[in-house]
Amino acid sequence: MVIAVICGGGNGAHVCAGITSSQPGVEARVLTLFADEAERWANATKDHDFTVTLHAANKDPVKLVSKPSMVTKDPAEAMRGNVDIIVFTVPAFAHKNYLEQLKPYVKPGMILAGCPGQAGFEFAVRGIWGELALKVSVMSFESLPWACRVLEFGRAAEVLGTKATLVGAVTECTPKPSSDPTATLQKVLGDAPKLVVKGHLLGITLMGTNGYLHPSIMYGTWHKWDGKPLKEVPVFYNGLDEFSAKLLSDISDEVVATAKAIMKQRPQVDLNNVSHILQWYHRCYADDIEDKGSLYTCIKTNRAYKGLPHPMTKRDDGSYVPNFGYRYLTEDIPFGLVVMRGIATIAGVPTPNIDTIINWAQKLLGKEYLVDGELKGKDLPESRCPQRYGLASLDTILGLA
Repeated sequence: MVIAVICGGGNGAHVCAGITSSQPGVEARVLTLFADEAERWANATKDHDFTVTLHAANKDPVKLVSKPSMVTKDPAEAMRGNVDIIVFTVPAFAHKNYLEQLKPYVKPGMILAGCPGQAGFEFAVRGIWGELALKVSVMSFESLPWACRVLEFGRAAEVLGTKATLVGAVTECTPKPSSDPTATLQKVLGDAPKLVVKGHLLGITLMGTNGYLHPSIMYGTWHKWDGKPLKEVPVFYNGLDEFSAKLLSDISDEVVATAKAIMKQRPQVDLNNVSHILQWYHRCYADDIEDKGSLYTCIKTNRAYKGLPHPMTKRDDGSYVPNFGYRYLTEDIPFGLVVMRGIATIAGVPTPNIDTIINWAQKLLGKEYLVDGELKGKDLPESRCPQRYGLASLDTILGLA
């Protein structure tokens, strides 16, 4: 029996709990530390099953009816017994709290998997767990396995699209773990997506695509906004324009250039798990994209994104204005672009497009990360860039020193 502790209470945690609890030979437990989520979820499933509906192109929907063995806000309860794997499905800004709360109950040989880990995940684990991090197998994946959403809190969720493959990396604990981390996580998630684990963890930090996908679309849509309310909520991904697609591609070029520069300076390090975001779309959404011709058409015609809206705030008169306090900026800047900028700085790679978005976003957020073109702003400690943890050289960010 594999015991998995799923951390979170949002869309990803709901779907992961439903899928994991339906796998033979797996016990799913949910740990959610946010407000009263654990109590609400536990009460919702007390006398009801939990249903996850899986949608896939050209197939009838599949319903999984199951539920986790427990939903709790107590780390000691969630971690009792022989827990095999902890799966993070929470936003990056919440990782610190979970890592701190779980630390007293983590045992050598366990597996910690970030699904996604998002940029700087390994820096946070090392910074908070210290020497304990060396005794745990740390896995990080480039994104959530699914495009998904909660339909009814604690009772129902749906998967709009499942990635064909999910690329990640692992640093195995010392001594070697008794069970293979990749095989264990695959058992927890089921047959899909196919987990592809290769290369260095830093490559997955650089492939935290949401960290530049969301801000690029936000910038492209709103950087020239005239301040006038809109009558309707615009579509986010499928409403992409060509300017945003070009900006996103240029930022991806900067990320790829960073990986190449690091491998040139440290040939023993494998960062071939870093690819351009166009190749990422071809791989992750192979069955969901109608037109794979360009990055612009890939996003515009991705069925898994159908109907997903821009984050907006509705006004009293029924009109809408953009919500710049949404995670597409509040999370994806300090736990995305700022991290990548920090790594690029160490690697000696210029990032004019990344800088453009950081400078725009930090004004909207009332934050300060970049000052005069350098990462020395007062809010840098709130980010996960390597400099925030005192990692200022290639060897330290790669774990070689």
